[in-house]
Amino acid sequence: MIVVLMGYMGSGKSTIGKELAKILNYEFIDLDQYIEDEELNLVSDIFSAKGEIYFRKQETKYLKKIINSSDDMVLALGGGTPCYGNNLMLLANNNKVLSFYLNLSIPKLVKRLFEERENRPLISYLNSEDEMQEFIGKHLFERSQFYRQADFIINSDDKSIKDVTEKILLKLI
Repeated sequence: MIVVLMGYMGSGKSTIGKELAKILNYEFIDLDQYIEDEELNLVSDIFSAKGEIYFRKQETKYLKKIINSSDDMVLALGGGTPCYGNNLMLLANNNKVLSFYLNLSIPKLVKRLFEERENRPLISYLNSEDEMQEFIGKHLFERSQFYRQADFIINSDDKSIKDVTEKILLKLI
């Protein structure tokens, strides 16, 4: 089985994914980290040097490679992964995949992301929480139609790592 976590940056995909993988005794793969390891370059540097189109093509190539493996795993997608190319269809058409959208409200995302924005190139230039709220709101408006096609939607607002992990585990039973 491949448990796929999707959602906006800061929604907890990697944190929850690591915990879930530990409990299930599955491998954990963070797609962005996998791409960095394969490309020997940071995602932000790939974007800068080769552009988003190149990155998205590589992202799809590596996503196919990962989901076509026979291993049990928890896979944390990049925030944009389900929104580009045929990535969502690749997941939906694979009977080993169960996907979960970690849904976090805009105010919670702003609170999580504002303090760590210097580590996230997409939002590093935003100077106020209001600017970030507007940016995230626009992005979520565009992306939520893709996220909501996940097999399960997990509302993560005010939930601990343990709570979210348990909600996912209950869906896997």
